[in-house]
Amino acid sequence: MRAKETRRQNKEAMMIFASSCVESAARAENVSSSEMYKRMKRVGLIEGFIIKCYEGLHTQSRQHVTEDVLGALAIWESKKGVKAA
Repeated sequence: MRAKETRRQNKEAMMIFASSCVESAARAENVSSSEMYKRMKRVGLIEGFIIKCYEGLHTQSRQHVTEDVLGALAIWESKKGVKAA
């Protein structure tokens, strides 16, 4: 039972972190959080980068994480031929 609770807490922490990444990136780009979420979801950045790299990312400063996330978003959008709205 304890392991299941720990996994649930870890997943919850990752979702909170991903949400804060969306919000920080949105502020940095001066767009709404919902628009930033749509952009990230469109290219799979939330699961494919933020959640996948959570262990390393969440130890960094908010500014560093925001820069990394926005850099990755630009690359992923470019590779997928998606233009930012």
